[in-house]
Amino acid sequence: MSDAAIALAIQELVIANRIMAHENVIDDFGHVSVRHPLRADRYFISRSRSPELVTREDIMEMTLDDEPVEQNGRPMYKERVIHSAIYKARPDINAAVHHHAKEVLPFTISEGAHAKYRPVMHLAAVLGANIPFWDSQDDFGDTNMLIETREQGDSCARALADNTCLLIRGHGANCVGRNLREVVFIAVQMMENAKILLNSLPLGPVVYLTPGEIEQTRNMQLGGNPMTRAWDYRAARAGFRGI
Repeated sequence: MSDAAIALAIQELVIANRIMAHENVIDDFGHVSVRHPLRADRYFISRSRSPELVTREDIMEMTLDDEPVEQNGRPMYKERVIHSAIYKARPDINAAVHHHAKEVLPFTISEGAHAKYRPVMHLAAVLGANIPFWDSQDDFGDTNMLIETREQGDSCARALADNTCLLIRGHGANCVGRNLREVVFIAVQMMENAKILLNSLPLGPVVYLTPGEIEQTRNMQLGGNPMTRAWDYRAARAGFRGI
């Protein structure tokens, strides 16, 4: 049973990488991870490779100190500290995505624009009512804009707090979920919400979802059947029809 649980986690992580690439949430950069199903102090993530190309052989088991259990000469993501910091800070979270979706980036660049990024459509309720903003300048001044030290990862995780998404100035975003299917859905809807919001803002004042609408809609969407439907649909689009 333990081997089967690990095999399933790795299979879904490969599919999640391909979905993120196919839906253009992640291009040549960005990454997806999942907590080890049997050990809360470890997680799985691909070796440093573009998600479009990730296979089972690329998946690496990592400690929460970002050390590989078996590296075998494979290069690793420098920003893997994002994932370990989240798993340490959030025992309720079992999957994470770091992405640079082009539609989301404007809300991390224009001054004050992050405050305008909130759910405007029902599917985006999964983002939650509060989407915090993290600026590396606040704690670290000028950097290479990567989140590659434990201190930076921990700062990012503190900014995320108990929320589902985090905007990162001039860089992208983090999304978290209770499982891979959930975090993939959230990351896709974060991008889709940004598209719709960018198209709506020039038309006049935007009507955002209310906190009550977000709570009720989110609870409904994160149930079993909607997540299964969404996962099966996007897995098929990414070439995994029938799995």
